[in-house]
Amino acid sequence: MKASDDFFTRNIKQNGVSLNNVQKQAVLQTEGALLLLASPGSGKTTTVIMRIGYLIEEKGVVPSRIKAITFSRASAADMKERFKRFFPDLPPVDFSTIHSMAFEVVREHFRKTRTAYQIIEGDISLEELGDLDSDSPPLHKKFILRHLYKTIARENITDDQMDELTTYISFIKNKMIPEDEWSNVPCNVKEAGRILWEYETYKRLGSSKLLIDYDDMLTIANEVLERDRELLRKYQQRYDYVLTDESQDTSMVQHAIVEKLVREHGNLCVVADDDQSIYSWRGAEPAYLLNFRQVYPNAVTLFMEQNYRSSQHIVKAANQFIKRNKNRYDKNMFTHNSSHKPIRIRSFADYPYQTKYLVQEIQKVESLRDVAVLYRNHSSSIPLMNEFDRAGIPFYMKDADIRFFSHWVVKDILNFMRMTFTDKRVDIMEEIHTKLNGYITKQQMAVLKGIDNNESVFDNLLNYVPLQDYQRKQVQEVKETLQQMKGMPPLEAIRVIRNRLGYEKAIDKMCERLGFSKEYLTGILNTLEAIADTLETMEDFAKRLKHLASLMKSSKSNKDHNAVTFSTLHSAKGLEFERVYMIDLIDGILPASADMEKKAGGNQALLEEAVRLFYVGMTRAKRELELLTYQKRDGEKVKESPFVADVRSIVTPDKPLPKQEASVQANTVKPAVPFNPNAITSAAQLKIGLTVQHRSWGRGEIVQLSGERMDIRFQAEVKKLSVKACLEMGLLEPG
Repeated sequence: MKASDDFFTRNIKQNGVSLNNVQKQAVLQTEGALLLLASPGSGKTTTVIMRIGYLIEEKGVVPSRIKAITFSRASAADMKERFKRFFPDLPPVDFSTIHSMAFEVVREHFRKTRTAYQIIEGDISLEELGDLDSDSPPLHKKFILRHLYKTIARENITDDQMDELTTYISFIKNKMIPEDEWSNVPCNVKEAGRILWEYETYKRLGSSKLLIDYDDMLTIANEVLERDRELLRKYQQRYDYVLTDESQDTSMVQHAIVEKLVREHGNLCVVADDDQSIYSWRGAEPAYLLNFRQVYPNAVTLFMEQNYRSSQHIVKAANQFIKRNKNRYDKNMFTHNSSHKPIRIRSFADYPYQTKYLVQEIQKVESLRDVAVLYRNHSSSIPLMNEFDRAGIPFYMKDADIRFFSHWVVKDILNFMRMTFTDKRVDIMEEIHTKLNGYITKQQMAVLKGIDNNESVFDNLLNYVPLQDYQRKQVQEVKETLQQMKGMPPLEAIRVIRNRLGYEKAIDKMCERLGFSKEYLTGILNTLEAIADTLETMEDFAKRLKHLASLMKSSKSNKDHNAVTFSTLHSAKGLEFERVYMIDLIDGILPASADMEKKAGGNQALLEEAVRLFYVGMTRAKRELELLTYQKRDGEKVKESPFVADVRSIVTPDKPLPKQEASVQANTVKPAVPFNPNAITSAAQLKIGLTVQHRSWGRGEIVQLSGERMDIRFQAEVKKLSVKACLEMGLLEPG
């Protein structure tokens, strides 16, 4: 018996792990570069752990000579735990994130060059915060950026702008974009390029130490390994085998570090799925996988296409759906699992019915931990949380975004409501004076603040502050409206604020002037109305918001309990559930409006990423998948996502589509185009004696070639194959 057979037999007995042919090839293909393309649910982690165990037990590799690089700390911990479970008697292998490895390089370089440094991300201590009243910001990334934005833009940065700015900076660092091209990278934060330049300068000169953030760990490590040959050689000689997991999420600078690490021995195993690359906005580089053979010309590519997770219905539909994308390896995911329930598509007349339906359906379920509700945007989680809490259904929110409850729109609505209880508070008036009818100026507000008589701010405006004639009438109307609102139910109050008090108009002007998303801000107001519905008083509304904010935080403790999982599609990657509901599937959300605008401009990249995101959602489901959409939201008609129409045409191909769907489908659906950039595509390239790599059977040699047929000798047996099928489907690569 071969040593490899003995290894596989032993692990079936010891761990119950039985690998299929492609998984075994991945384990045995230890030398040189290997690109392992793993479809969802294909047993990727198990295969990787078996490969590492094989290197140690059968090839005699010392465990410390193996480096496994993962995308996240959670993945690193999971792989470490699984390795220990499968091979309890083996010494540990070095599992870590790319940031952890890069920081090790950076730390050693700084020690060598005697460079004092300070990390300015992560938790910050009170000592590091320093004096908040000082002109110098605390030495923390967001405080520094906040300070620089205020200095340059002369206003405070919002949480949304901070997210946009930090994403912009991270994108530039991970893409290794040179300074003279920073201005070419789009960003909705004004003066973003200048702020980044000032930020980089501040990190070098603003302190006695060099300040570095998490992205700097990568860029500095890459530069150090490029310049310091001695240090590079030290790390190259430390590891004989390197493996990177979730490589579709890896950025250019991360790829560059790994390339340097394996340059001497070339023993690199890259595990990835180009169909699950959904992080281009933070610098991930899926095109790197398509061009893998350009960097590693002798690389072997293996396709793990068997899905062990999902039912026949889900696998077939997802496999067909992802073929809408052109820039991908042409894979054919399949499963031997039985069929279960067909994919269901439900379209509701109006948006609120979606959440009510979810509550009704999930109330019938005993094992809530087997259920997930997935959505594209964090904002979708608030109505869900509100309704599920009212129905008494426990939930776990995987990536809670507590900032909704501190958003300035939420604060504005609460301040308007406070003014119905007392109109004497100048501090509240200062917060909302630009957002109500009357158009009170800064100069008029300054005069008002100087009046201290404990009277109505509106009376003081009318009696003591110079006003234009049109303002006097509007100020009087605002005062009377607020008085009429006293005791009003919160839902009605919000509608009065939006319309009669002029808040909706103010939002429009702010969006026009500052570039805010009208759709996003209106969505917040609509969500507040949904929360206010059925509540009797404005006090109840304020308490409800406070309760929901607390509930969102505490839902983390439900992680391992019998609770429904709420998650964005991005955060759901890597998870699996018996039953999955994908919600808010309307045009403008998934795909987002920006995705479609790019498409219209001729750039398919964003639209293809949206397709991949939808595919990730579909493949989280094991047995049941429902796609939920609706025809109207907030009184406006909406269109269902074209992706829903795509899936409908797959699951019910003979059923004619509604006219609207048919037109959307015609504009968006592309024929399936096989794509394998390394494939042999011409019969002239085929010759007797040529070594080839077959997608399913691995490395083999052409031993006979006669017109339409050829015989290829693989390790196990000789296979008779169709030349035409192999060429058209891109099944063969040069070996």
